Amino acid sequence: MRAVRSSLILLLALISGPAMAKTAGETALDRLFSDKTFGETRAVVVLQNGTPVIERYAPGYGPGNRFISWSMAKSITSTLLGQLVAAGKLDLNAPAPIPAWHRDPADPRGKITLLQMVHMASGLAHSETGPPVEEADTNRALFSDESNDSAKAAEAAPLKYPPGTRYEYSTLTTVMLDDIIVRTIAPGATTPAARRAAMQAYLHDALIVPSRMASLVCEYDAAGTMLGGSFCHATARDWAKFGQMYLDNGVVAGRQVVPTSWVAFVQQPAPTNPAYGGQFWLNHPGNAEGHPALFPDQGPADLYSAIGHLGQYVMIAPSKRLVVVRLGKTPDGERGGLLPTLGKLVNSFPDVK
Repeated sequence: MRAVRSSLILLLALISGPAMAKTAGETALDRLFSDKTFGETRAVVVLQNGTPVIERYAPGYGPGNRFISWSMAKSITSTLLGQLVAAGKLDLNAPAPIPAWHRDPADPRGKITLLQMVHMASGLAHSETGPPVEEADTNRALFSDESNDSAKAAEAAPLKYPPGTRYEYSTLTTVMLDDIIVRTIAPGATTPAARRAAMQAYLHDALIVPSRMASLVCEYDAAGTMLGGSFCHATARDWAKFGQMYLDNGVVAGRQVVPTSWVAFVQQPAPTNPAYGGQFWLNHPGNAEGHPALFPDQGPADLYSAIGHLGQYVMIAPSKRLVVVRLGKTPDGERGGLLPTLGKLVNSFPDVK
């Protein structure tokens, strides 16, 4: 990709003189970087038909910078999980293979299915952000007194609702999925070092190499569990490659990296939240952290996205053959202007027949 550091060049814009008005897409992109009510946009990359048409960075950032995923990492975990499901090593409709839930046959958590976990409908008691913030389950398990073994802390939560009946966004659910993955691929890995090495090898061989996301790095806790709910890092270009892989039905350079069945699955609405799929968000009515997840009033209806805290997006629009990556720092209360502007940028590209 080549960086576009001037105001913006859209592949679709007609060559025009300097006196002509900007296109809607140009205006939207300029606003992303200039309007401080949107917080801070640090990078935008757009691919159409696999071709780079926009690449722009804020001062101090560039193609070599890794950007934190925050919850976009959940879509990385989903990808790794989907490969194991397609290989027959995990069953979405079976009880989740978490030993702590199956020691006592009377434990109601033993009935939670893997599918319900993927859809954030486990029924477990959970506090994602508080209040108070310092006592939120996620913050304690990632940053505080339970951070040495985040999966163990998550798996200890009691059941609060019948499984599959209530949507409850939970980063710790994804951490449990990471724990399930490493125990599935390496059942003999019992030490933190062995677990970390096994998961890192799987991440490398199953995703980093075949997707060509060479910059992708994920973090681990002291127990060797990948923190695949929040802490993966990659360049903007590699986040765009992730989106393009899904846009191309899981194929990269002729190789099927993500099973086509999983690409289809992640786009299907969860029974308890029509805006949520398989650890991806859908451009349907629904909420993310108290705000609209995307821009369903603008469309396109088939758009879906990895979304992270503070306004990280890898948006995939099949009808437009489009991938749009936006990375930056936008507090929750400032997304009201960000999302419509992202919608304008997406919809400045026509559908591809």
